[in-house]
Amino acid sequence: MAKLGVGIISLHQFLLEPITCHAWNRDRTHSYLEIALSPNNHEVHIYKKNGKQWMKAHELKEHNGHITGITWAPKSNRILTCGADCNAYVWSQKDGIWKPTLVILRINRAATFVKWSPLENKFAVGSGAQLISVCYFESENDWWVSKHIKKPIHSTVLSLDWHPNNVLLAAGSCDFKCRVYSAYIKEVDEKPANSPWGTKMPFGQLMSGFGGTESGGWVHGVSFSASGNRLAWVSHDSTVSVVDASKNMMVSQLKTEFLPFLSVSFVSEKSVVAAGHDCCLMLFNYDDCGPLTFISKLDIPKESTQCNISAMECFCNMDKRATTEDHNTALDTLHQNSIAQMSIYEVDKQECCKFCTTGIDGAMTIWDSKTLKSLIQGL
Repeated sequence: MAKLGVGIISLHQFLLEPITCHAWNRDRTHSYLEIALSPNNHEVHIYKKNGKQWMKAHELKEHNGHITGITWAPKSNRILTCGADCNAYVWSQKDGIWKPTLVILRINRAATFVKWSPLENKFAVGSGAQLISVCYFESENDWWVSKHIKKPIHSTVLSLDWHPNNVLLAAGSCDFKCRVYSAYIKEVDEKPANSPWGTKMPFGQLMSGFGGTESGGWVHGVSFSASGNRLAWVSHDSTVSVVDASKNMMVSQLKTEFLPFLSVSFVSEKSVVAAGHDCCLMLFNYDDCGPLTFISKLDIPKESTQCNISAMECFCNMDKRATTEDHNTALDTLHQNSIAQMSIYEVDKQECCKFCTTGIDGAMTIWDSKTLKSLIQGL
């Protein structure tokens, strides 16, 4: 099993509490770099980079339940949050203050995941109410209203991702299924062109469905490729799957030996990176001519503290403790607990240069993928 180190741009321990979700601002320059994250409670903290230090700049406190999702629109600079209080808010900054706008989700269970569409004229919210709320702005009442996608979802929706055409929407849920829906809204969208996923796209139309109760597990993460022709998802049974709509919905699955993954993303048209309970990034390759394959772990193992200790010193240390057991619980990965979320930090899914991870250990890491790019190019 190969293990390849990927360069680190930044490693920061924001909190002692877990970071459940995060999102970056639109202007990711060193002069104005901000990240919004939730410290495992009902608040969203926005940190701004000041030299080499991160300073807390804002706190968003409208929710009264656990924050479950954050997404930051790169063009309109609006922050979208959702939580266990069954609410979602769109935050806009005016005169240096973030102000929320109400979203009419019409759900009676916790909101679990949120995602802006590529054109930022609508967004989708998954929930425990066995439905997806697709929301758009109603200027007459100055709020965001929703239309529901329900069938045939039978459990909580855990993950969402938009197709580049701004209409198709992928969803992963606790009923072991990954589905692709049409989220076309006549009031806000132009009529979509035909795609490999289908031609007729009325709102709520199920375009494709994958998985089932006979195998698999909860679908924790989904990701369209940059072209939109491929879709990847990760399940709780440690399986990574990719379907290619341009090849008659051909599905390739790989049951791995690792702990379950929680997040997945395409980093090129044929390469997928996943992360989760193994506290480590994993690279997979999906080739046109072959099945989905595991390539490498993408982490830098910590140097052993015993590497410069002589055999006599090791013997003396064991004698002092009167045991041969090693009580060192530190992992050899940078993250010391599960990676809760992974996001592309620089460029896009077509050519990812840097990506970011946040974890249950309260740490945030920005990875330089130059080595990853060279590995991908060699595949």
